[in-house]
Amino acid sequence: MARTLWVLGLVVLAALVLYGMRRGWLHRARRQAEELAEFPAEPVGLSDEPELLPATYGLYVGTTKAGSWQDRIAVGDIGHRANATARLRNSGLLLQRSGADSLWIPAASLRAARVDHKLANKVVPGAGMVVVTWQLGQQRLDTGFRAEDKGVQNKWVASIRALVPTDETAQPRRDETAGTRQEEV
Repeated sequence: MARTLWVLGLVVLAALVLYGMRRGWLHRARRQAEELAEFPAEPVGLSDEPELLPATYGLYVGTTKAGSWQDRIAVGDIGHRANATARLRNSGLLLQRSGADSLWIPAASLRAARVDHKLANKVVPGAGMVVVTWQLGQQRLDTGFRAEDKGVQNKWVASIRALVPTDETAQPRRDETAGTRQEEV
């Protein structure tokens, strides 16, 4: 009888923990929906524009507030990791995510790019993912993509940096250069 009560108590405790986690995630999504502008939609006719690099496959790691690698954006399905295909064009970066909406980052919104080892509560050995800093309304965001072929990541960073508006590349923000980020370019 005592064993049954312990097991029942643990099941109730686990259910309470899961309920609290879900409630926290929904509260975060509601708060961020009020703070953030609407995410840009993929433009019509984008597939007609030539790609700057061959599409690459990998993992969409997530999007966070810039400079805060653990503050994941929870609005809509942006907070969910997914397999993705990255496509870079002169007009911007498209992350086509499996089982989730695509994420479009217009070139005018790009602010920086780097190879890093952490984002959205995911830490990988060495410099293991491309992190793109971009502007959404008044908020700067970091979006991470971990390519299956790690050899292409530096090419992606260089190509994304080439699209950053020149007024942004002249003066990097403090939060983009601070800390112990690992960069290989």
